[in-house]
Amino acid sequence: MTIDERLDRIEHVTAGLAEERRRDREENRQLWRDTQRQLNELAGRMSDLTVKIADTNDTITRFAEESRAADRQLGERIDALVSAIGKMMSK
Repeated sequence: MTIDERLDRIEHVTAGLAEERRRDREENRQLWRDTQRQLNELAGRMSDLTVKIADTNDTITRFAEESRAADRQLGERIDALVSAIGKMMSK
């Protein structure tokens, strides 16, 4: 193999390596873009879930307060009923 053939071979291999690196860089950039897009979507979903959880916590708190109020009213009604029954039986 002559020197010119060897140089041509080296240039050919070098060009192939350069093309392979270019493809790798483009693939890596595309993967990075996809990863960033997925992270942004995930952040949006997390934000939505955080809002939903906060709303659920507010609803649970409201139901607990309503339940306590209803329980208090029921207790008052039972007390009034027991008192009325006691008065009626004492007559």
